[in-house]
Amino acid sequence: MAMGLAIGSQGGHHYNGKMTSFVVLSCMMAAMGGVIFGYDIGISGGVTSMEPFLKKFFPEVYTKMKQDTSISNYCKFDSQLLTSFTSSLYLAGLVASFFASSVTKSFGRKPSILIGGAAFLAGSALGGASLNVYMLIMGRVLLGVGVGFANQSVPLYLSEMALPKYRGAINNGFQFSIGIGALSANLINYGTEKIKGGWGWRISLAMAAIPATILTLGAIFLPETPNSLIQRSNDPRRAELMLRRVRGTDEVGAELDDLLKASTVAKNTKYPFRKILEREYRPQLVMSIALPFFQQVTGINVIAFYAPILFRTIGLGESASLLSAVMTGAVGTVSTFISMVIVDKFGRRALFVAGGVQMFLAQTFVGGVMAAELGDHGGVSKGYAYLVLVLIGVYVAGFGWSWGPLGWLVPSEIFPLEIRSVGQSITVVVNFLFTFIVAQTFLAMLCHFKAGIFFFFGGWVVVMTGFVHLFLPETKNVPIEKMDVVWREHWFWKTIVGPAGEDSKI
Repeated sequence: MAMGLAIGSQGGHHYNGKMTSFVVLSCMMAAMGGVIFGYDIGISGGVTSMEPFLKKFFPEVYTKMKQDTSISNYCKFDSQLLTSFTSSLYLAGLVASFFASSVTKSFGRKPSILIGGAAFLAGSALGGASLNVYMLIMGRVLLGVGVGFANQSVPLYLSEMALPKYRGAINNGFQFSIGIGALSANLINYGTEKIKGGWGWRISLAMAAIPATILTLGAIFLPETPNSLIQRSNDPRRAELMLRRVRGTDEVGAELDDLLKASTVAKNTKYPFRKILEREYRPQLVMSIALPFFQQVTGINVIAFYAPILFRTIGLGESASLLSAVMTGAVGTVSTFISMVIVDKFGRRALFVAGGVQMFLAQTFVGGVMAAELGDHGGVSKGYAYLVLVLIGVYVAGFGWSWGPLGWLVPSEIFPLEIRSVGQSITVVVNFLFTFIVAQTFLAMLCHFKAGIFFFFGGWVVVMTGFVHLFLPETKNVPIEKMDVVWREHWFWKTIVGPAGEDSKI
Protein backbone atom coordinates (compact mmCIF):
# COMPACT_ATOMS: atom_id res chain seq x y z
CA MET A 1 0.00 0.00 0.00
CA ALA A 2 2.73 2.45 0.99
CA MET A 3 4.69 1.45 -2.09
CA GLY A 4 1.72 2.26 -4.30
CA LEU A 5 1.36 5.72 -2.76
CA ALA A 6 5.00 6.54 -3.37
CA ILE A 7 4.86 5.50 -7.01
CA GLY A 8 1.63 7.37 -7.51
CA SER A 9 3.06 10.59 -6.16
CA GLN A 10 6.06 10.42 -8.41
CA GLY A 11 3.89 9.61 -11.37
CA GLY A 12 2.10 12.88 -11.02
CA HIS A 13 5.23 14.75 -12.15
CA HIS A 14 5.80 12.50 -15.18
CA TYR A 15 3.96 14.75 -17.63
CA ASN A 16 5.16 18.21 -18.59
CA GLY A 17 2.89 21.20 -18.40
CA LYS A 18 1.49 23.95 -16.22
CA MET A 19 -1.85 25.38 -15.20
CA THR A 20 -2.74 27.51 -18.23
CA SER A 21 -5.39 30.21 -18.48
CA PHE A 22 -6.82 28.23 -21.40
CA VAL A 23 -7.53 25.27 -19.12
CA VAL A 24 -8.87 27.47 -16.32
CA LEU A 25 -11.33 29.30 -18.58
CA SER A 26 -12.46 26.10 -20.31
CA CYS A 27 -13.05 24.33 -17.01
CA MET A 28 -14.87 27.32 -15.51
CA MET A 29 -17.28 27.28 -18.44
CA ALA A 30 -17.76 23.50 -18.30
CA ALA A 31 -18.34 23.65 -14.55
CA MET A 32 -21.50 25.68 -15.22
CA GLY A 33 -22.96 22.18 -15.59
CA GLY A 34 -22.55 21.94 -11.84
CA VAL A 35 -24.25 25.30 -11.33
CA ILE A 36 -27.43 24.15 -13.08
CA PHE A 37 -27.47 20.97 -10.98
CA GLY A 38 -26.98 22.89 -7.74
CA TYR A 39 -29.50 25.54 -8.70
CA ASP A 40 -32.17 22.94 -9.20
CA ILE A 41 -31.38 21.21 -5.88
CA GLY A 42 -31.67 24.50 -4.02
CA ILE A 43 -34.67 25.89 -5.86
CA SER A 44 -36.88 22.81 -5.52
CA GLY A 45 -36.46 22.66 -1.75
CA GLY A 46 -37.30 26.34 -1.42
CA VAL A 47 -40.41 26.56 -3.58
CA THR A 48 -41.94 23.47 -1.94
CA SER A 49 -41.94 25.36 1.35
CA MET A 50 -43.61 28.47 -0.16
CA GLU A 51 -47.27 28.68 0.77
CA PRO A 52 -48.53 30.14 -2.58
CA PHE A 53 -46.76 27.34 -4.47
CA LEU A 54 -48.23 24.65 -2.19
CA LYS A 55 -51.68 26.25 -2.35
CA LYS A 56 -51.68 26.21 -6.17
CA PHE A 57 -50.17 22.80 -6.91
CA PHE A 58 -50.38 20.79 -3.68
CA PRO A 59 -53.44 22.10 -1.80
CA GLU A 60 -53.75 19.01 0.43
CA VAL A 61 -50.24 19.62 1.80
CA TYR A 62 -51.07 23.28 2.38
CA THR A 63 -54.24 22.31 4.23
CA LYS A 64 -52.40 19.84 6.48
CA MET A 65 -49.72 22.41 7.24
CA LYS A 66 -52.06 25.28 8.06
CA GLN A 67 -55.26 23.76 9.43
CA ASP A 68 -54.74 20.18 10.64
CA THR A 69 -53.69 20.47 14.28
CA SER A 70 -53.92 16.74 14.95
CA ILE A 71 -51.23 15.63 12.49
CA SER A 72 -47.66 15.05 13.66
CA ASN A 73 -44.97 17.67 12.98
CA TYR A 74 -43.06 14.98 11.13
CA CYS A 75 -45.95 14.16 8.77
CA LYS A 76 -47.26 17.55 7.64
CA PHE A 77 -45.43 17.44 4.31
CA ASP A 78 -45.85 13.72 3.60
CA SER A 79 -47.20 13.68 0.03
CA GLN A 80 -46.13 11.37 -2.80
CA LEU A 81 -47.23 13.98 -5.35
CA LEU A 82 -45.04 16.61 -3.68
CA THR A 83 -42.03 14.30 -3.63
CA SER A 84 -42.72 13.40 -7.27
CA PHE A 85 -42.15 17.07 -8.12
CA THR A 86 -38.63 16.80 -6.68
CA SER A 87 -37.72 13.26 -7.67
CA SER A 88 -39.06 13.22 -11.27
CA LEU A 89 -35.95 15.13 -12.35
CA TYR A 90 -33.67 12.34 -11.17
CA LEU A 91 -35.67 9.61 -12.82
CA ALA A 92 -35.41 11.51 -16.11
CA GLY A 93 -31.70 12.10 -15.51
CA LEU A 94 -31.20 8.39 -14.93
CA VAL A 95 -32.71 7.50 -18.32
CA ALA A 96 -30.88 10.34 -20.08
CA SER A 97 -27.53 9.12 -18.75
CA PHE A 98 -27.70 5.99 -20.91
CA PHE A 99 -28.06 8.12 -24.05
CA ALA A 100 -25.45 10.58 -22.78
CA SER A 101 -22.87 7.80 -22.52
CA SER A 102 -23.13 7.04 -26.24
CA VAL A 103 -23.11 10.71 -27.21
CA THR A 104 -20.09 11.43 -25.01
CA LYS A 105 -18.11 8.54 -26.47
CA SER A 106 -19.11 8.88 -30.14
CA PHE A 107 -19.35 12.65 -30.55
CA GLY A 108 -17.25 14.02 -27.68
CA ARG A 109 -17.65 15.69 -24.31
CA LYS A 110 -18.53 19.07 -25.81
CA PRO A 111 -21.77 18.05 -27.65
CA SER A 112 -22.99 16.27 -24.52
CA ILE A 113 -22.49 19.44 -22.47
CA LEU A 114 -24.31 21.45 -25.16
CA ILE A 115 -27.33 19.11 -25.13
CA GLY A 116 -27.43 19.28 -21.34
CA GLY A 117 -27.54 23.06 -21.31
CA ALA A 118 -30.24 23.27 -24.01
CA ALA A 119 -32.53 20.74 -22.30
CA PHE A 120 -32.16 22.48 -18.94
CA LEU A 121 -32.98 25.82 -20.60
CA ALA A 122 -36.22 24.39 -22.03
CA GLY A 123 -37.16 22.87 -18.68
CA SER A 124 -36.64 26.13 -16.80
CA ALA A 125 -38.93 27.97 -19.23
CA LEU A 126 -41.69 25.37 -18.85
CA GLY A 127 -41.36 25.32 -15.06
CA GLY A 128 -41.66 29.08 -14.71
CA ALA A 129 -44.75 29.16 -16.96
CA SER A 130 -46.52 26.17 -15.36
CA LEU A 131 -50.29 26.39 -15.02
CA ASN A 132 -50.84 22.92 -13.54
CA VAL A 133 -48.90 20.13 -11.89
CA TYR A 134 -48.48 18.27 -15.19
CA MET A 135 -46.64 21.19 -16.81
CA LEU A 136 -44.61 21.49 -13.63
CA ILE A 137 -43.46 17.86 -13.69
CA MET A 138 -42.85 17.90 -17.46
CA GLY A 139 -40.53 20.85 -16.90
CA ARG A 140 -38.77 18.80 -14.23
CA VAL A 141 -38.31 15.96 -16.73
CA LEU A 142 -36.59 18.30 -19.20
CA LEU A 143 -34.41 19.61 -16.39
CA GLY A 144 -33.54 16.01 -15.62
CA VAL A 145 -32.42 15.37 -19.20
CA GLY A 146 -30.18 18.42 -18.95
CA VAL A 147 -28.67 17.37 -15.64
CA GLY A 148 -28.20 13.79 -16.89
CA PHE A 149 -26.14 14.91 -19.88
CA ALA A 150 -24.18 17.50 -17.89
CA ASN A 151 -23.30 15.15 -15.04
CA GLN A 152 -22.18 12.51 -17.52
CA SER A 153 -19.84 14.77 -19.44
CA VAL A 154 -18.61 17.59 -17.19
CA PRO A 155 -16.66 15.53 -14.58
CA LEU A 156 -14.96 13.62 -17.43
CA TYR A 157 -14.16 16.86 -19.20
CA LEU A 158 -12.58 18.38 -16.09
CA SER A 159 -10.50 15.30 -15.25
CA GLU A 160 -9.23 14.93 -18.82
CA MET A 161 -8.26 18.59 -19.16
CA ALA A 162 -6.34 18.73 -15.87
CA LEU A 163 -2.74 17.83 -15.16
CA PRO A 164 -2.56 14.95 -12.65
CA LYS A 165 -1.20 17.15 -9.86
CA TYR A 166 -4.08 19.62 -10.26
CA ARG A 167 -6.82 17.15 -11.17
CA GLY A 168 -8.35 17.01 -7.70
CA ALA A 169 -8.67 20.78 -7.40
CA ILE A 170 -10.08 21.24 -10.90
CA ASN A 171 -12.56 18.38 -10.68
CA ASN A 172 -13.70 19.48 -7.22
CA GLY A 173 -14.66 22.68 -8.97
CA PHE A 174 -17.69 20.72 -10.21
CA GLN A 175 -18.98 20.25 -6.66
CA PHE A 176 -18.01 23.84 -5.85
CA SER A 177 -20.17 24.92 -8.79
CA ILE A 178 -23.02 22.79 -7.43
CA GLY A 179 -22.64 24.67 -4.15
CA ILE A 180 -22.65 28.04 -5.93
CA GLY A 181 -25.82 27.04 -7.77
CA ALA A 182 -27.56 25.86 -4.60
CA LEU A 183 -26.54 28.97 -2.67
CA SER A 184 -27.77 31.22 -5.49
CA ALA A 185 -31.09 29.38 -5.53
CA ASN A 186 -31.51 29.72 -1.76
CA LEU A 187 -30.83 33.46 -1.95
CA ILE A 188 -33.33 33.85 -4.80
CA ASN A 189 -35.94 31.85 -2.89
CA TYR A 190 -35.43 34.05 0.17
CA GLY A 191 -36.05 37.13 -1.98
CA THR A 192 -38.94 35.88 -4.10
CA GLU A 193 -40.85 34.54 -1.07
CA LYS A 194 -41.37 38.17 -0.04
CA ILE A 195 -42.99 39.19 -3.35
CA LYS A 196 -46.62 40.14 -2.79
CA GLY A 197 -49.12 38.40 -5.00
CA GLY A 198 -47.78 34.90 -4.47
CA TRP A 199 -46.00 34.49 -7.83
CA GLY A 200 -42.42 34.67 -6.59
CA TRP A 201 -41.99 30.93 -7.12
CA ARG A 202 -42.28 31.52 -10.88
CA ILE A 203 -39.20 33.73 -10.79
CA SER A 204 -37.35 31.11 -8.75
CA LEU A 205 -38.06 28.37 -11.29
CA ALA A 206 -37.57 30.52 -14.40
CA MET A 207 -34.22 31.99 -13.34
CA ALA A 208 -32.66 28.58 -13.87
CA ALA A 209 -32.55 29.77 -17.47
CA ILE A 210 -29.62 32.09 -16.67
CA PRO A 211 -26.96 29.45 -15.89
CA ALA A 212 -28.49 27.18 -18.55
CA THR A 213 -28.05 29.89 -21.19
CA ILE A 214 -24.45 30.53 -20.13
CA LEU A 215 -23.68 26.81 -20.32
CA THR A 216 -25.40 26.34 -23.69
CA LEU A 217 -23.71 29.31 -25.37
CA GLY A 218 -20.38 28.63 -23.68
CA ALA A 219 -20.39 24.99 -24.79
CA ILE A 220 -20.31 26.15 -28.41
CA PHE A 221 -16.87 27.63 -27.83
CA LEU A 222 -15.46 24.91 -25.57
CA PRO A 223 -12.43 23.01 -26.91
CA GLU A 224 -12.67 19.23 -27.00
CA THR A 225 -10.37 17.26 -24.69
CA PRO A 226 -7.23 15.64 -26.19
CA ASN A 227 -8.45 12.26 -24.88
CA SER A 228 -11.72 12.57 -26.78
CA LEU A 229 -10.02 13.79 -29.96
CA ILE A 230 -7.76 10.74 -29.98
CA GLN A 231 -10.62 8.40 -29.18
CA ARG A 232 -12.78 9.66 -32.05
CA SER A 233 -10.14 10.39 -34.70
CA ASN A 234 -7.36 8.62 -36.56
CA ASP A 235 -5.39 11.88 -36.70
CA PRO A 236 -3.17 12.15 -33.59
CA ARG A 237 -1.87 15.48 -34.86
CA ARG A 238 -5.08 17.27 -33.80
CA ALA A 239 -4.83 15.81 -30.33
CA GLU A 240 -1.14 16.76 -30.09
CA LEU A 241 -1.88 20.37 -31.03
CA MET A 242 -4.67 20.55 -28.45
CA LEU A 243 -2.43 18.90 -25.84
CA ARG A 244 0.29 21.50 -26.42
CA ARG A 245 -2.26 24.27 -26.04
CA VAL A 246 -3.79 22.75 -22.91
CA ARG A 247 -0.45 22.05 -21.20
CA GLY A 248 1.28 25.26 -22.28
CA THR A 249 4.36 23.41 -23.57
CA ASP A 250 5.60 21.64 -26.70
CA GLU A 251 7.05 18.77 -24.66
CA VAL A 252 3.98 16.56 -24.48
CA GLY A 253 5.43 13.39 -25.98
CA ALA A 254 5.13 11.21 -22.87
CA GLU A 255 1.49 12.09 -22.27
CA LEU A 256 0.63 11.78 -25.96
CA ASP A 257 2.18 8.29 -26.09
CA ASP A 258 0.05 7.15 -23.15
CA LEU A 259 -3.06 8.62 -24.75
CA LEU A 260 -2.35 6.86 -28.04
CA LYS A 261 -1.83 3.52 -26.31
CA ALA A 262 -5.03 3.99 -24.32
CA SER A 263 -6.85 4.91 -27.52
CA THR A 264 -5.67 1.72 -29.24
CA VAL A 265 -7.15 -0.34 -26.42
CA ALA A 266 -10.34 1.73 -26.49
CA LYS A 267 -10.86 1.34 -30.25
CA ASN A 268 -10.52 -2.43 -29.95
CA THR A 269 -13.28 -2.48 -27.34
CA LYS A 270 -16.50 -3.32 -29.17
CA TYR A 271 -18.98 -3.65 -26.32
CA PRO A 272 -17.94 -1.35 -23.44
CA PHE A 273 -20.97 -2.22 -21.26
CA ARG A 274 -19.95 -5.87 -21.51
CA LYS A 275 -16.27 -5.02 -21.17
CA ILE A 276 -16.66 -3.30 -17.80
CA LEU A 277 -18.03 -6.56 -16.35
CA GLU A 278 -14.70 -8.32 -16.96
CA ARG A 279 -12.49 -9.23 -14.00
CA GLU A 280 -9.74 -6.70 -14.78
CA TYR A 281 -12.24 -3.85 -14.40
CA ARG A 282 -13.87 -5.19 -11.22
CA PRO A 283 -12.44 -2.48 -8.91
CA GLN A 284 -13.66 0.34 -11.17
CA LEU A 285 -17.10 -1.27 -11.49
CA VAL A 286 -17.43 -1.64 -7.73
CA MET A 287 -16.41 1.96 -7.13
CA SER A 288 -18.69 3.29 -9.87
CA ILE A 289 -21.61 1.74 -7.96
CA ALA A 290 -20.51 2.06 -4.33
CA LEU A 291 -19.33 5.69 -4.27
CA PRO A 292 -22.45 7.33 -5.76
CA PHE A 293 -24.66 5.04 -3.65
CA PHE A 294 -22.83 6.02 -0.49
CA GLN A 295 -22.87 9.69 -1.50
CA GLN A 296 -26.66 9.62 -1.51
CA VAL A 297 -27.17 7.67 1.73
CA THR A 298 -25.12 10.25 3.62
CA GLY A 299 -28.51 11.98 3.69
CA ILE A 300 -27.17 15.17 2.11
CA ASN A 301 -30.00 15.53 -0.37
CA VAL A 302 -32.43 15.35 2.52
CA ILE A 303 -30.86 18.61 3.66
CA ALA A 304 -30.44 20.00 0.14
CA PHE A 305 -33.98 19.29 -1.06
CA TYR A 306 -35.93 19.69 2.14
CA ALA A 307 -33.90 22.03 4.38
CA PRO A 308 -36.64 24.70 4.47
CA ILE A 309 -39.26 22.01 5.16
CA LEU A 310 -37.06 20.50 7.86
CA PHE A 311 -36.55 23.89 9.51
CA ARG A 312 -40.30 24.50 9.40
CA THR A 313 -40.79 21.12 11.06
CA ILE A 314 -38.77 22.28 14.08
CA GLY A 315 -40.82 25.45 14.33
CA LEU A 316 -39.11 28.16 12.26
CA GLY A 317 -41.28 30.40 10.09
CA GLU A 318 -41.35 30.44 6.29
CA SER A 319 -38.88 33.30 5.86
CA ALA A 320 -36.59 32.09 8.65
CA SER A 321 -36.55 28.61 7.14
CA LEU A 322 -35.45 29.95 3.76
CA LEU A 323 -32.78 32.11 5.41
CA SER A 324 -31.51 29.07 7.31
CA ALA A 325 -31.20 27.21 4.01
CA VAL A 326 -29.10 30.11 2.68
CA MET A 327 -26.78 29.78 5.66
CA THR A 328 -26.27 26.03 5.23
CA GLY A 329 -25.73 26.55 1.49
CA ALA A 330 -23.00 29.09 2.22
CA VAL A 331 -21.30 26.68 4.62
CA GLY A 332 -21.35 23.94 1.96
CA THR A 333 -19.86 26.21 -0.68
CA VAL A 334 -17.02 27.42 1.55
CA SER A 335 -16.16 23.90 2.68
CA THR A 336 -16.04 22.67 -0.92
CA PHE A 337 -13.62 25.47 -1.76
CA ILE A 338 -11.43 24.28 1.12
CA SER A 339 -11.53 20.80 -0.40
CA MET A 340 -10.32 22.21 -3.74
CA VAL A 341 -7.32 23.71 -1.98
CA ILE A 342 -6.27 20.67 0.06
CA VAL A 343 -7.37 17.59 -1.90
CA ASP A 344 -4.19 17.28 -3.97
CA LYS A 345 -2.06 17.75 -0.86
CA PHE A 346 -3.73 15.42 1.65
CA GLY A 347 -5.29 13.00 -0.82
CA ARG A 348 -8.75 11.53 -1.33
CA ARG A 349 -8.82 8.87 1.40
CA ALA A 350 -7.93 11.22 4.27
CA LEU A 351 -10.73 13.63 3.34
CA PHE A 352 -13.24 10.81 2.90
CA VAL A 353 -12.53 9.41 6.37
CA ALA A 354 -12.31 12.73 8.24
CA GLY A 355 -15.48 14.02 6.58
CA GLY A 356 -17.29 10.78 7.44
CA VAL A 357 -16.43 11.11 11.13
CA GLN A 358 -17.61 14.74 11.15
CA MET A 359 -20.92 13.90 9.45
CA PHE A 360 -21.61 10.97 11.78
CA LEU A 361 -21.11 13.05 14.92
CA ALA A 362 -23.28 15.90 13.60
CA GLN A 363 -26.12 13.58 12.55
CA THR A 364 -26.06 11.78 15.89
CA PHE A 365 -26.39 15.04 17.80
CA VAL A 366 -29.15 16.36 15.51
CA GLY A 367 -31.12 13.13 15.97
CA GLY A 368 -30.60 13.27 19.72
CA VAL A 369 -31.78 16.88 20.05
CA MET A 370 -34.88 16.30 17.90
CA ALA A 371 -35.74 13.05 19.71
CA ALA A 372 -35.48 14.76 23.08
CA GLU A 373 -37.07 18.12 22.29
CA LEU A 374 -39.45 17.83 19.30
CA GLY A 375 -42.68 15.98 19.87
CA ASP A 376 -45.50 15.31 17.46
CA HIS A 377 -47.01 18.72 18.15
CA GLY A 378 -45.68 22.17 18.85
CA GLY A 379 -42.09 23.11 18.17
CA VAL A 380 -38.76 23.31 19.90
CA SER A 381 -37.46 26.30 21.79
CA LYS A 382 -35.61 28.92 19.80
CA GLY A 383 -32.32 27.93 21.42
CA TYR A 384 -32.64 24.28 20.39
CA ALA A 385 -33.79 25.29 16.90
CA TYR A 386 -30.58 27.28 16.45
CA LEU A 387 -28.55 24.40 17.88
CA VAL A 388 -30.03 22.10 15.24
CA LEU A 389 -29.19 24.70 12.60
CA VAL A 390 -25.56 24.85 13.76
CA LEU A 391 -25.25 21.06 13.85
CA ILE A 392 -26.67 20.78 10.34
CA GLY A 393 -24.08 23.37 9.28
CA VAL A 394 -21.34 21.15 10.77
CA TYR A 395 -22.78 18.19 8.87
CA VAL A 396 -22.97 20.11 5.58
CA ALA A 397 -19.37 21.29 6.03
CA GLY A 398 -18.22 17.69 6.52
CA PHE A 399 -19.97 16.64 3.33
CA GLY A 400 -18.75 19.71 1.45
CA TRP A 401 -15.08 18.91 1.79
CA SER A 402 -15.33 15.12 1.55
CA TRP A 403 -18.12 13.04 0.05
CA GLY A 404 -19.60 15.91 -1.95
CA PRO A 405 -16.74 16.69 -4.33
CA LEU A 406 -14.88 13.37 -3.98
CA GLY A 407 -17.99 11.38 -4.88
CA TRP A 408 -17.66 12.93 -8.37
CA LEU A 409 -13.87 13.25 -8.52
CA VAL A 410 -12.80 9.67 -7.80
CA PRO A 411 -15.14 7.94 -10.31
CA SER A 412 -14.17 10.40 -13.04
CA GLU A 413 -10.44 9.66 -12.69
CA ILE A 414 -10.28 5.88 -12.21
CA PHE A 415 -11.65 4.55 -15.53
CA PRO A 416 -9.35 3.62 -18.45
CA LEU A 417 -10.30 5.27 -21.73
CA GLU A 418 -11.99 2.21 -23.24
CA ILE A 419 -14.66 2.12 -20.51
CA ARG A 420 -14.56 5.75 -19.37
CA SER A 421 -17.88 6.92 -20.82
CA VAL A 422 -19.62 3.73 -19.71
CA GLY A 423 -18.12 3.91 -16.23
CA GLN A 424 -19.16 7.52 -15.79
CA SER A 425 -22.62 6.63 -17.08
CA ILE A 426 -22.96 3.93 -14.42
CA THR A 427 -21.84 6.43 -11.77
CA VAL A 428 -24.45 8.97 -12.86
CA VAL A 429 -27.20 6.35 -13.16
CA VAL A 430 -26.54 4.98 -9.67
CA ASN A 431 -26.35 8.52 -8.30
CA PHE A 432 -29.67 9.51 -9.86
CA LEU A 433 -31.34 6.21 -8.97
CA PHE A 434 -30.64 6.59 -5.27
CA THR A 435 -31.23 10.34 -5.35
CA PHE A 436 -34.66 9.52 -6.78
CA ILE A 437 -35.30 6.87 -4.12
CA VAL A 438 -34.19 9.11 -1.25
CA ALA A 439 -36.12 12.11 -2.59
CA GLN A 440 -39.27 10.07 -3.17
CA THR A 441 -39.23 8.34 0.20
CA PHE A 442 -37.77 10.91 2.59
CA LEU A 443 -40.96 12.69 3.62
CA ALA A 444 -42.63 9.33 4.30
CA MET A 445 -39.53 8.17 6.19
CA LEU A 446 -39.54 11.39 8.22
CA CYS A 447 -43.17 10.74 9.11
CA HIS A 448 -42.49 7.16 10.27
CA PHE A 449 -38.90 7.34 11.59
CA LYS A 450 -39.25 10.85 13.04
CA ALA A 451 -35.93 11.88 14.65
CA GLY A 452 -34.58 8.39 13.96
CA ILE A 453 -34.07 9.37 10.31
CA PHE A 454 -30.78 10.98 11.31
CA PHE A 455 -29.57 7.83 13.06
CA PHE A 456 -30.50 5.88 9.92
CA PHE A 457 -28.28 8.01 7.70
CA GLY A 458 -25.59 8.18 10.39
CA GLY A 459 -25.36 4.38 10.33
CA TRP A 460 -24.69 4.46 6.59
CA VAL A 461 -21.94 7.04 7.13
CA VAL A 462 -20.16 4.56 9.44
CA VAL A 463 -20.39 1.83 6.78
CA MET A 464 -19.11 4.02 3.94
CA THR A 465 -16.22 5.41 5.98
CA GLY A 466 -15.06 1.89 6.77
CA PHE A 467 -15.45 0.88 3.11
CA VAL A 468 -13.24 3.72 1.88
CA HIS A 469 -10.61 3.05 4.53
CA LEU A 470 -10.37 -0.61 3.51
CA PHE A 471 -10.98 -0.69 -0.24
CA LEU A 472 -10.20 2.67 -1.87
CA PRO A 473 -6.53 3.19 -2.82
CA GLU A 474 -5.10 6.70 -2.97
CA THR A 475 -5.33 8.23 -6.45
CA LYS A 476 -3.82 11.69 -5.97
CA ASN A 477 -1.17 12.73 -8.51
CA VAL A 478 -1.52 9.51 -10.53
CA PRO A 479 -1.82 10.18 -14.30
CA ILE A 480 -5.33 9.28 -15.44
CA GLU A 481 -4.08 6.91 -18.16
CA LYS A 482 -1.86 5.02 -15.67
CA MET A 483 -4.45 4.60 -12.95
CA ASP A 484 -4.44 0.78 -13.19
CA VAL A 485 -1.27 0.70 -11.03
CA VAL A 486 -3.17 1.73 -7.88
CA TRP A 487 -5.38 -1.36 -8.07
CA ARG A 488 -2.45 -3.70 -8.70
CA GLU A 489 -0.70 -2.45 -5.56
CA HIS A 490 -3.74 -2.46 -3.27
CA TRP A 491 -3.83 -5.25 -0.66
CA PHE A 492 -7.27 -6.48 -1.75
CA TRP A 493 -7.71 -5.55 -5.41
CA LYS A 494 -4.41 -7.09 -6.52
CA THR A 495 -5.96 -10.48 -5.71
CA ILE A 496 -8.64 -9.67 -8.30
CA VAL A 497 -6.74 -7.93 -11.10
CA GLY A 498 -3.23 -9.27 -10.47
CA PRO A 499 -0.25 -7.70 -8.67
CA ALA A 500 1.98 -4.91 -9.95
CA GLY A 501 4.64 -6.11 -12.32
CA GLU A 502 2.25 -8.05 -14.55
CA ASP A 503 1.69 -6.64 -18.01
CA SER A 504 -0.87 -3.84 -17.96
CA LYS A 505 -2.62 -2.10 -20.80
CA ILE A 506 -0.41 0.98 -20.67
